[in-house]
Amino acid sequence: MTAAAERFATARQAADAVLFEGYVLYPYRASSAKNRMRWQFGVLVPPVWASASGEPVLQRTEILMEPRADAALHAELRFLHAQRRTVERILLDGEFEPTGELQLPDRVLVPWDEGVEERVEVSVDVAALTAEDVVLPFTVPATEDSEIVTGADGFPAGRVVRRRERLEGVLRLSAEELPGPYRVLRLTAVAENTGNALASNREEALPHALVSAHLMLRLTAGYFVSMTDPPEWAKAAVAECRNENTWPVLAGDDAAANVVLSSPIILEDHPRIAPESPGALYDATEIDEILALRTAALTDEEKRQARGTDERAAAVIDLADSMPPEVMERLHGAVRALREVTGPQDSPAAVPETPWWDPGADASVDPARDRVMVGDTWVAAGSRVVLRPGRRRTDAQDLFLHGRSAQVEAVLHDVDGGVHLAVTVDGDPGAEIRREQGRFLYFQPDELAPLEDA
Repeated sequence: MTAAAERFATARQAADAVLFEGYVLYPYRASSAKNRMRWQFGVLVPPVWASASGEPVLQRTEILMEPRADAALHAELRFLHAQRRTVERILLDGEFEPTGELQLPDRVLVPWDEGVEERVEVSVDVAALTAEDVVLPFTVPATEDSEIVTGADGFPAGRVVRRRERLEGVLRLSAEELPGPYRVLRLTAVAENTGNALASNREEALPHALVSAHLMLRLTAGYFVSMTDPPEWAKAAVAECRNENTWPVLAGDDAAANVVLSSPIILEDHPRIAPESPGALYDATEIDEILALRTAALTDEEKRQARGTDERAAAVIDLADSMPPEVMERLHGAVRALREVTGPQDSPAAVPETPWWDPGADASVDPARDRVMVGDTWVAAGSRVVLRPGRRRTDAQDLFLHGRSAQVEAVLHDVDGGVHLAVTVDGDPGAEIRREQGRFLYFQPDELAPLEDA
């Protein structure tokens, strides 16, 4: 692992998700309508096109930090470089001509814009940064290469040509000490596209743009202040910070505050990928389980088209096709918030035998034996009542039950002190099944009346 990778290792996974957010959408084919409007997040376009389109040319990050005396700041700007891929078929004389589609045994190649990761890195002592701004211009040169592809007979069927345009930009860092009892600095980081490429439309501008641009920052000694949940003493200074086209959050380990991810997507502090996720699916906010199932259900021809669209799309197809049942079961869902309430799982003393939200956790309540006064009559499990849904009911089905007789199955108390009666309606052919499954209808005491002959 390189030194740069080690600096941001704990936050890299979340940053990668930002880098490829919405990169290619289900059904992962270039012909799909939603894959024709590409690159929606963190796009910094050349200044000429920015003035014509209103799209941003820069990202500005401002965040507070409390560095120690010997602290250094590491910054890494990451973005995708749109690489335009064209497809050419081979002619009888050995020459090539552009084509909209090239049929191969395992895939269908079509023109497409691929994303190539680019990085701009800089390290500076914080003490030096307060004395003088750091300005780091960068250039990514234009490139072109070609790849011969073969058909089922093993002979050349055509070639793929990939072109990348020249990119120019600048990364600026500055720090200002704020007045107050604590040594707090306001760090400003600006990433800007400074290219002079001309473009008459977005399609022409994208190869000259910084796509999915985001910034990672790390202090070797000291801490950043959360912009989402700052301490009381820092709230006024945080409110004065100006962030444009990006939002900085604490990243990496939950207990640490020395790494920041400044993302074009709004995130919470310490974002992380769910451990159940089997891999990158790229399709924005889709649910992994649904997406994996639908991808596996694509026809063989649709999968060939997806594999020819992009190598990352091909990897998603292979992932869906090879996902074992036990991995798919993990995608069905997980409850994490309750662990935070009940304490660490490896500490038996901190975990009650019954969670707080279960009626069994409170010995003072018993749904099978508790009773409640309705009018001048006590009502409990086994009592027979007449249903009289009130006006606050918005479910039409409840109104249809008005006047029906029912049996009370349990008296329940919620955590807010409310009382609810679980009932089964007389004559309901599914009443026994409801009792077995614990799936009742629920009414409040003022929505029913005791049966006079009960």
